Amino acid sequence: MDTTRRATAIAGALVIVGMIAGMLSVVPALEEPRYLALISAHESQVIVGAFFQFIMIPAYVGFALYLYPALRAENEALSLGFLGFRLIAAAFHFIGVILLPLFLVLGQAFVQADALGASHLQALGELLRTARDLVNHVALIISLSLGDLLLFYLLYRSKLVPRWLSGWGLIGAGSAMVASFLVLFRLTDVVTPLYLAINAPLALQSLVLAIWLITRGFDPK
Repeated sequence: MDTTRRATAIAGALVIVGMIAGMLSVVPALEEPRYLALISAHESQVIVGAFFQFIMIPAYVGFALYLYPALRAENEALSLGFLGFRLIAAAFHFIGVILLPLFLVLGQAFVQADALGASHLQALGELLRTARDLVNHVALIISLSLGDLLLFYLLYRSKLVPRWLSGWGLIGAGSAMVASFLVLFRLTDVVTPLYLAINAPLALQSLVLAIWLITRGFDPK
């Protein structure tokens, strides 16, 4: 197996690692109406969620780094832009990791507070939860999607993978950005059928792309 073939296989594996980590980073307790009262009893959920969101950082950046040499040979500007957006997304991932333990601090204070203090903490908790949604589902997704648009445009031009797969990725990245703007303008919430449906094309395309990179790699022609 040559260097490029090995790199694409590892990149495909990292996509799957990132997808699994993403599913395991969900903290169900934060979606409950009384999440501040419940969060202390679900401390393990928060810790596990933060751990797996952190795992997503090397998975997402590693994907770009392993593909970068082959992509740079086709178009240096587009490949560098793709890598740059992945690094920006990694920074937002790290912010998301840092925000999660703050809910534990708020939850512990909430269960010990009087009625007035609990009201203030509830407002602060809503602000923190909104900030986390904006980081994870707006800033992070938009930066990833912008990078993906560069990636799939480069792949479409170079035919390193079939054009139907690259075109699918372009459509998926565009729809993911639409979903993020809907969240930004409060036209939908994160955990809704609409949001999940709009993001489904990119999620499915990512899985197909990962399998393609692992089993076939880039077209050497």
